[in-house]
Amino acid sequence: MERYIAIDGVCAWPNLTRLPDGTIVATIFNQPCHGLWEGDVEAWASEDGGRTWGLRGTPAVHEPGTNRMNVAAGLSAGGDLVVLASGWSHRPRRGEGTAGHGSPAYPLPPWICRSRDGGRTWTHEHVVPPPGGESPNDSPQSSPRIIPFGDIVQLPDGSLGACLYSWRPPDERGCHFYTSSDDGYTWSVRGPIQVGDVNETTPIVLPDGELLACGRTTGDQHLELFRSIDAGASWQREQQVSQGAQHPGHLLALPDGRILLTCGDRREGRHGIEVRLSDDGGRTWGDPRRLVDLDPGDLGYPSTVPGEEGTLVTAWYSAGVAVHERYHMGVAIWRCEEQFARVGA
Repeated sequence: MERYIAIDGVCAWPNLTRLPDGTIVATIFNQPCHGLWEGDVEAWASEDGGRTWGLRGTPAVHEPGTNRMNVAAGLSAGGDLVVLASGWSHRPRRGEGTAGHGSPAYPLPPWICRSRDGGRTWTHEHVVPPPGGESPNDSPQSSPRIIPFGDIVQLPDGSLGACLYSWRPPDERGCHFYTSSDDGYTWSVRGPIQVGDVNETTPIVLPDGELLACGRTTGDQHLELFRSIDAGASWQREQQVSQGAQHPGHLLALPDGRILLTCGDRREGRHGIEVRLSDDGGRTWGDPRRLVDLDPGDLGYPSTVPGEEGTLVTAWYSAGVAVHERYHMGVAIWRCEEQFARVGA
């Protein structure tokens, strides 16, 4: 395994997208804090399989007094990079203190950001509406607000799909599956994944056209797996796939047909990144394996894409480790057969 401090001084919450030319783009939050002050969504790129990274562009530049930090990202059918980017109101400028839990912050409507040149330049002209739309008389504090998370996927019917979860009111919290029939320019709800008790959720498309979604619960914060057999119009809960304090998850279809689940682990004394495999379309899962050990603190949110010559590239964030005591995006380059062979597959 190779391991790197890939991007220094960022909280990141990385979302990785592999471009057709092999470039890996990481869509990240660009500040060394957990969203406490102003900041932007940036796109960083690696052209050497995840070993070195450089700033390529900025999908979402924040407006004064806000940040842009919550994203779903992926490729359109036409090959454009599409990022749904939300964030939070009432954020101070860096160096002017931090916003406390009592501040009247609320999620911002997600921008639809697009790049036609591999993440170098970006446009955003639309926003994603909340489920049922939004009344002009609703206040930001009481109206439904949605937050994007995870991968944007291409569906068998030619549309794009993404998961967005609701923030408030409490009885409307939960996660919905959104689709776009015009290659990511506009989005609408196709169906609820779960109403209540789930937030950060990411989807995957299986070879047979079924969809899986892995969501973080709001109680003990374990991961639940959901399945759709009708292109996201309806969903059924299937099973729990992590213990409490192991979240959020990321799903990747491997070339051999297996599914890789990657998740952060914040259990006391077990901080790090874990991986699991399924060889039957997500119906059963092998025992978890430890990919990376991390120091206690703010960490996790892994994302994995194929690398070069059969490798996998996994990125996460950490508030600091013993050998690097700053917020950063970390990267591991590894091989699935080696990782799972260490203790028996």
